[in-house]
Amino acid sequence: MLREMLMSHYMGASMVSDAFVVAFKFPNFFRRFFAEGALNAAFVPQFAGKLSEEGTASAKKMATDVFSIMAWFLFGFVLFIELLTPYVIPVIAPGFSGTPERVELAITFTRITFPYILCISLTALLAGMLNSVDRFWAASAAPILLNIAMIFALLMIPYTHLSSGILLSISVFVAGILQLGWLYWSCMRQGLALPLHLPRITDDVRHVMRQMLPGMVGAGVMQINLLIDLQLASFLPIGSMTYLYYADRLYQLPMSIFGVAIGTALLPSLSKLWRAQDTNQALNLQNKALTFALFMNMPAAIGLIVLSQPLIALLFGHGKFSDADVHQTAPALAAFASGLPAYVASKVFTTTFFASNDTKTPVKVGGFAILGNLILNLCLMPYFLHVGLALSTSITAYGHVIALGILLHKRGLFYLTKDLIHFCIKITGL
Repeated sequence: MLREMLMSHYMGASMVSDAFVVAFKFPNFFRRFFAEGALNAAFVPQFAGKLSEEGTASAKKMATDVFSIMAWFLFGFVLFIELLTPYVIPVIAPGFSGTPERVELAITFTRITFPYILCISLTALLAGMLNSVDRFWAASAAPILLNIAMIFALLMIPYTHLSSGILLSISVFVAGILQLGWLYWSCMRQGLALPLHLPRITDDVRHVMRQMLPGMVGAGVMQINLLIDLQLASFLPIGSMTYLYYADRLYQLPMSIFGVAIGTALLPSLSKLWRAQDTNQALNLQNKALTFALFMNMPAAIGLIVLSQPLIALLFGHGKFSDADVHQTAPALAAFASGLPAYVASKVFTTTFFASNDTKTPVKVGGFAILGNLILNLCLMPYFLHVGLALSTSITAYGHVIALGILLHKRGLFYLTKDLIHFCIKITGL
């Protein structure tokens, strides 16, 4: 929140802020595929299983092979995108073509920030290893380094001749290196340091990759929806992308604290229970996670909707972020927040699919969710502009989680118990 407050203070809602939003979101979009999303969904169950069945040496050998494959692949991928950035930006933000200055800014910022995807993806793999041995604090603390780097860059703006966009972009790249170094050191302390070697395709690597490929869509449904929002928002007036960015960051606060954290802790535990065929314990753990997630996020959603205007004014309404910008951002926050319970519930449901080694079903459901989001975007955007994009994302989230819940129920992997129904009624009433 401090980071976003400083960003709004020094950058406001302008061409520079719009361009930085694109440059910052682009590597983070792939992060959900190569890092916390598909990679961890495929890697963590395999690593946890190896650890419990064959011991540390076998699990570490598999992790070393996956680490090396990912490192070399992502290095090539980063070089590829760096060369093609002038052609990629018009695809990500096609509406920028009307303002060539925004295009140039986005290209420059993206070329600086994009190597972050290499560092953060390898960081996520190391974090998955630590989580599998029940060590959560080091991985959970890693994002603090990104915040510190960006806050430092923002505080340096008055004292340098570099633009705020350039400074922020550099800080993102530096933060990636710091996060990777921090997690590698943490793994060394646990005896899990991974040497880098030439790519080696083993049976374990093939299995992880087979699980990972379909999981790229299944784990990144919301990110694909947000990318569609980003593309469409680029056609809206200058500042619209910034309004969506700040609204997104604020509703992500409770989701990150409770939704993502629950999914992170749940995946290795569920994977071990499903491998041991302890169905009752797995279902009980899943329902406990779902209950806790809803208990924390349903009140948070209502609070963000009711208090959207004063919250945006308090946090961002200063410096270059005008009162008009506050009035444009607040309804987008309310629209995003209305889908918060669905976002966190889908995180729990998707984790269950991944823990049971099914990454294909979320892909199919995700495909329909992406199509539904696009249709709703096109229907709502002409009438509600950027707020319509946020609202369609929330509506799609409810359709997505309902479909996942029904499919899990049919397989006996989820039961809508009376206690859970009564709990939801009570928390909604309160």
